[in-house]
Amino acid sequence: MPTVYAIAPPAAAAAKANELGRVPVLMYHRILPKPQLSLDRSTKELRDELTRLAKGGYVPITAAEFVGGRFDVPAGRHPVVLTFDDSTPGHFGLDAQGNVKPDTAVAIIQEVARAHPGFRPVATFYANKDLFGLGDQAAAGLAWLTSRGFEIANHTVDHSDLSRLDRAAVQKEIGGMEDRLRAVTGRNTATFAYPFGSVPRKRDWARRQDGRYDFQGMFLAGWQPSPSPFDSGFDRFAIARVRSEGKIKENDCQRFCSVAWLDHLDKNPQERYTSDGDPNAITIPRSAEERLAKDFRARARVW
Repeated sequence: MPTVYAIAPPAAAAAKANELGRVPVLMYHRILPKPQLSLDRSTKELRDELTRLAKGGYVPITAAEFVGGRFDVPAGRHPVVLTFDDSTPGHFGLDAQGNVKPDTAVAIIQEVARAHPGFRPVATFYANKDLFGLGDQAAAGLAWLTSRGFEIANHTVDHSDLSRLDRAAVQKEIGGMEDRLRAVTGRNTATFAYPFGSVPRKRDWARRQDGRYDFQGMFLAGWQPSPSPFDSGFDRFAIARVRSEGKIKENDCQRFCSVAWLDHLDKNPQERYTSDGDPNAITIPRSAEERLAKDFRARARVW
């Protein structure tokens, strides 16, 4: 017998809420005044992309909030997950007065949020051992970030290719980073991003190790937006990301990087996650009912 869902309130229907739509999880690497490598983005490129997101109705949430499936995004707006890999100095730093250094990723996120109220200034930083180059200020720096809603997450000690390692080496890389982050922050991390997007021979080696780490979500490298966490096709341990880059003709960014995907979602808004404004409910078009995962049916309503 088919499930009978509650009817969505008129405001959710008017917003064309679709909480089974796709969510861009954007993947950044180094942020520099002038890019040097293909994965680098300039401070201007980051500022321009975040401004585009803000003007386009996107609201940042953390990776942990995304995989947890309860996040507060106003009706008619769209979640986006900003992820920064490798914890480099261009992502974050504090000056001698304890203020965030200008033109770092954190400073730019906060700048865009001030200019566009409603653009929430949060992101997830996937950290390696150098921890933004903070040295003996690591504890103070990470406390500054987490107190303001930023997520610190695990990206291995040395950014090793886990597909080439045995179980002991995989768990040394991940567990060693978890030990370091726990020692600095006093807490375990919630999510993990595979270096190079490379998965070990057995995925469970990376997913959990008794007494050391047990991730709620795991992220790959980028090529497409993620399914909604409420979609039956969502795999919280293999979440796709989108590389931040423009439409460079000589590589696959013409189709698969951030500019191309944001253009696509603008032109096809029915594919995009649009919030109903209620973090305790899941509103979907009636035509999408069959895609809703069973665990979320009690929270669902349709229009």
